[in-house]
Amino acid sequence: MALTSLDSNTALIIVDLQKGIVGSPFAHPIDGIVNRSRVLLDAFRERGLPVVLVNVAGVAPGRTERPRHIESFPTGWTDFIPELHQQPGDIVVTKRTWGAFASTDLEGRLKALSVTQVVVTGVATGTGVEATARQAYEQGFNVTLALDAMTNARPEAHDYSIKNVFPKLGETGTAQDIIDLLAKRSA
Repeated sequence: MALTSLDSNTALIIVDLQKGIVGSPFAHPIDGIVNRSRVLLDAFRERGLPVVLVNVAGVAPGRTERPRHIESFPTGWTDFIPELHQQPGDIVVTKRTWGAFASTDLEGRLKALSVTQVVVTGVATGTGVEATARQAYEQGFNVTLALDAMTNARPEAHDYSIKNVFPKLGETGTAQDIIDLLAKRSA
């Protein structure tokens, strides 16, 4: 669904833009993803809207067919990239699953702030971003996805989420579309 509106109390969720991940190969240049996420971040902060920075520090405990070789992370791996300029008022969520809502207190923290909608950006489109968007939708939040502020290591996973999953979860648009809607609300 094309982007039509933003609720008066919308939060920005930036998924896994952390030092240990952004150096990975992605389908789209990570600099553009970071820059567009940063522009959104600035727009939300300027308007006093909640900002959620999510990092990943583990994996879910269930068995999978693919072996997991994560014993421990190097020092600094979970640190947010400096471009996010983490602020004391930011909500920080450290997850150990794909999505930011499972096994965290994010839902309660957002609802305590009367948040009714979330805008999701980050990496990876088909895992962290998609799982976070799905979980937000399941918790009753209106979901908006900034399609040009996310990427995946696998182009086919990125494309599948954008074409087949995201339209079922909420509205989609560009970072600029979202900023334009924020500006209209402020005018």
